[in-house]
Amino acid sequence: MPGGGPGHPITEHERHEIEAAGGDHGRMEQEFRRRMLVVAGLTIPVLILSPSIQGFFGVQLPPFPGDRFLLLALATVIVLYGGWPFYVGARQALRERRADMNVLVSLAVLSGYLFSAGSVLFAVGVDFFWEISTLVLVLLFGHYLEMRAVRTTGGALRELASLIPPSANLLRDGQVVQVPTAELQVGDRLLVRPGERVPVDGRVVEGQSSVNEAMITGESRPVPKDPGDEVIGGTINGEGALRIEVTKTGAETALAQIIAMVERAQASRPPTQRLADQAAQYLTLTAILLSVGTFIFWWLVSGQPLVFAVTLAITVVVIACPHALGLAIPTVTTISTGLAARNGMLIRSAEAIERARRLDTVVFDKTGTLTRGEYGVTDLVPLGGWTAEQALSTAAAVEVNSEHPVARAIVAAAREQGLTLPEVQRFEAVPGQGARATVAGEEVILGSRALLRSAGIDLSEAEQAVRTGARGRSWVYLATGGQARAAIGLADIIRAESYPAVADLKALGLEVAMLTGDSEDVAAYAAGELGLDTWFAEVLPGEKADRIRELQQKGRRVAMVGDGINDAPALVQSDVGVAIGAGTYVAIESAQVVLVRNDPRDVVGLIRLSRAVGAKMRQNLFWATAYNVVALPLAAGVGVPAGIVLAPQWGALAMAASSIIVVINALTLRWLRLAPSA
Repeated sequence: MPGGGPGHPITEHERHEIEAAGGDHGRMEQEFRRRMLVVAGLTIPVLILSPSIQGFFGVQLPPFPGDRFLLLALATVIVLYGGWPFYVGARQALRERRADMNVLVSLAVLSGYLFSAGSVLFAVGVDFFWEISTLVLVLLFGHYLEMRAVRTTGGALRELASLIPPSANLLRDGQVVQVPTAELQVGDRLLVRPGERVPVDGRVVEGQSSVNEAMITGESRPVPKDPGDEVIGGTINGEGALRIEVTKTGAETALAQIIAMVERAQASRPPTQRLADQAAQYLTLTAILLSVGTFIFWWLVSGQPLVFAVTLAITVVVIACPHALGLAIPTVTTISTGLAARNGMLIRSAEAIERARRLDTVVFDKTGTLTRGEYGVTDLVPLGGWTAEQALSTAAAVEVNSEHPVARAIVAAAREQGLTLPEVQRFEAVPGQGARATVAGEEVILGSRALLRSAGIDLSEAEQAVRTGARGRSWVYLATGGQARAAIGLADIIRAESYPAVADLKALGLEVAMLTGDSEDVAAYAAGELGLDTWFAEVLPGEKADRIRELQQKGRRVAMVGDGINDAPALVQSDVGVAIGAGTYVAIESAQVVLVRNDPRDVVGLIRLSRAVGAKMRQNLFWATAYNVVALPLAAGVGVPAGIVLAPQWGALAMAASSIIVVINALTLRWLRLAPSA
């Protein structure tokens, strides 16, 4: 796992390992390119010397002594040098008792070459060196393009690893000392200058700035950072200098965990991949049997020339090579997990993304997921001739020095409206009920119904306003001069992002539900605001998994989205568990998908990605199998009565083309837009 231990976010060894993963494909790409160029150079004289090609173009070059042996020599180099990677792969497959495409390629190339060599050495007078040479050339060209495509799809990890700068500005004894990032320890103080990358996860202790976190979370807008705020290693500091304290190193850093999850996801195998692997095995065995049957039928049964029968038999094994089946799923999996990571969605296994496309119900935890998890003012009913602004500024003046959640919500609402707060004297807190104070020379009481009634305040008008208002609020009352002046409603503030998230999920045909331990009134308020299909209120932490199970027993395929420890059982029980935002470690470990941002709209992105991935997998599998369904009968000679003969070189070209098509089709996923609009 990246970030192998305390003291280093990503070691140089681990960085090299990540780069090597892409380097392996790069080296294979270069090897196939080198072999392809050599074979291309040798194939040109083979084509020129071939009587069949000369006849095709209507020209005839004068023969010269040894021309047939020159063809044999050129073809020998092509077959040995150009075909070597396939022979190595075939040997490994046979050792593992598998019959893969390398076995087919080796069989096709070697059988054609040996037959042609025999025709030269024994003066039979018939050969098809040019067919075998072009076959090897096309196969190498196809592999070169495949390796190039696969190398580009694996760039997500290398991009992530490159985000961590190699050195950091350590503050030591009042001096700035540049040290390797790998040597940083928890508690170290660092200086991050404007425009520099944050070297490791930490907490701002001094300075103000905005940080571009798009490369980690997908958030397009710079995020303001003040003392006390967390910063993520690999993000880019904006206009101000920051002093940060290192809080996480090694495997605990956000980037190390992201890289580990992407690695696991790209190495995992979805059910569709296992199906494709099994199909490729059967296809190889079928092709070998069909090739033998084709040879026997055309030579022994139909009495066709030996060369004709061998040509069709070789074409069958060439065209059946299951390259496309082998590439259909891995390319989609690799691209999709990298795309998800760049958009702040960490897929822990390829099976999760495949399950997600079959979902029909998404269940959200309420507090901290659909809501902010903090009080906010939702209603303000002025009474006794006061204005809403007058009531809110007076209430905020009383509460400005309190740390109670209700007090913070009232003060925040006044500041959002830019209200000026009057001076307060003789403030007195009434534990569990509210507060008293003198504002502008007049006694003010702010608090619960019980507090105001104990002071002899008539609340009949205020209570009537509350009864006709919306459900699900907590209400406090404001009174001055022995008269009620306002009723203030507060509730857990619904995230602005939750509204489009729910609407988009419903537009995609999913049912959206909510789980909460809050009362029925509070749940009904949030559900009504968001337009939810159903909700479960007063659910104890241990009962959340039971509610998910009940939905599943009704035949629903359920995703659970939550961020807390008490969500973990429900995350495990669901078909797809999604930990959102700065979820707890337990929630993250229980989930199959981790959304880096605390944004429910990313659930929509997850569903869209899963459906696009499913579509690409189906398209690729359809193309790979449909191609063989059409091509194999032609290769076996069903078109011969109509004068249609599929030569080996055209079979090789069609086979390579099918592989390239499935890779290109998978690459189009890169243009899928997942990030929510601002």
